Amino acid sequence: MKRWYLLLIPVLLGLATVAYLVVKLLAPTIFPDILSRDSQAKNRQSDIGKMPAAEAAPREVQGLRKNHGLRQLTTAEDGTKIQDLPNGIYGFSMCNVVSLSAKRGTTFSLEIHKHHDGIVYYVGYASDEHIEKYLTRQKNFHILTSPHQLEKSPSLFEIPIEFVSKCEERPSKEGTLFDLFVTTIPELQS
Repeated sequence: MKRWYLLLIPVLLGLATVAYLVVKLLAPTIFPDILSRDSQAKNRQSDIGKMPAAEAAPREVQGLRKNHGLRQLTTAEDGTKIQDLPNGIYGFSMCNVVSLSAKRGTTFSLEIHKHHDGIVYYVGYASDEHIEKYLTRQKNFHILTSPHQLEKSPSLFEIPIEFVSKCEERPSKEGTLFDLFVTTIPELQS
């Protein structure tokens, strides 16, 4: 009877372990739905940003990759600095484009293309009005870009990273949008 506390310790440790496993395994799937007051499906950033496989990309993005003869970054190349990567690849990155990831995963990132000539491009969706500013070579404008086709950004486009003087990530209800600032396009400079 004096050693009842020795039996109590393993029982409490066992219960704590079971409770931990239940919370760890069930919390990501059940508790957010229970706590949500809105019964409709939500368009969460984590849901939108998931495009892990090349096959999950829209046909027009796949066509753009094919037209330029690009291959997906390999897992061995994942996280490599852009200047150290071979030409003719595509991957995913945020604004800074220091290195590329092989998969979009759960991050909300833009697709980046490095063409065979070595020029690196942001690839995303924007409004026709914003794309028109780029195509007509205007100065001092911005293009609000999304990694996914949205109602406000229905058209796919690509722009060389060197044309973009500044890129800012902007949170929105659809997820993260990328504001690409273009001051001048190098071909217009005298």
